[in-house]
Amino acid sequence: MTLDDLATPVELNNPAVRIVSLVPSITEAIALTCPERLVGCTDWCIRPTDIGERAGHAVARVRGTKNPNREAIATLEPDLIVANREENRQFDVDALREAGLPVWVTSIDGAEEAVSSLARLFGAMGVTEPDWLGRARREWSAPAPGPVLRAVVPIWRDPWMCAGPGTYIADLLRHCGVELVDLPDDGTRYPHVDLEVLRGLGADRIVLPDEPYHFTADDGPEAFPGADVRLVDGQKLAWYGPSMVGARSQLIDAIR
Repeated sequence: MTLDDLATPVELNNPAVRIVSLVPSITEAIALTCPERLVGCTDWCIRPTDIGERAGHAVARVRGTKNPNREAIATLEPDLIVANREENRQFDVDALREAGLPVWVTSIDGAEEAVSSLARLFGAMGVTEPDWLGRARREWSAPAPGPVLRAVVPIWRDPWMCAGPGTYIADLLRHCGVELVDLPDDGTRYPHVDLEVLRGLGADRIVLPDEPYHFTADDGPEAFPGADVRLVDGQKLAWYGPSMVGARSQLIDAIR
């Protein structure tokens, strides 16, 4: 018996040899570390592109992060299901546990948390810490560059939604010497903000990632005339795991 990131007891077979991941970035982490153990993942798990080939067997798709096919997951007889506090619904986690399936919930709101959470997960699985995790730990422990810039990071448009304080995105940017501007508080981690309000916040940068909304040079910058708009790789900004390696320098180059 061990505890997940939310201090919930999880009983798992060690090593857990049949794993279902409901988190795209953690799917990538498992597929690049111990791919043979992965038996199921969501439709949104797009990296690496050769998951089945790496695993050496078919990896079942179990629908999305917000609507997983719990019956299909049960038929896979997993030793462990990996979820995330933000990406997955508590309703589904509870239902899977009530069906007698072990669910490990991660809680990741920053770079250091990402490294420590994944290290604990691999340790619980009986997997030797991968080299990429050590590289990510070293990269994201470096001091942030200065001077500090202030930014707005929309993640959706029509309606406009932005990354707020306390999010993983906010912490990664802080490590890059970028602070989020104060946004109107609507009680959520990703507040809805009127476009005119966003335009008037006086941010040094408007940072537009290509996911979850696919901002491009032709879709997004035109909404902020006269502003310094930077397009960035959304996976480098929002995915934890192997995508963290090299992401800090890429984000700094793109934004600063």
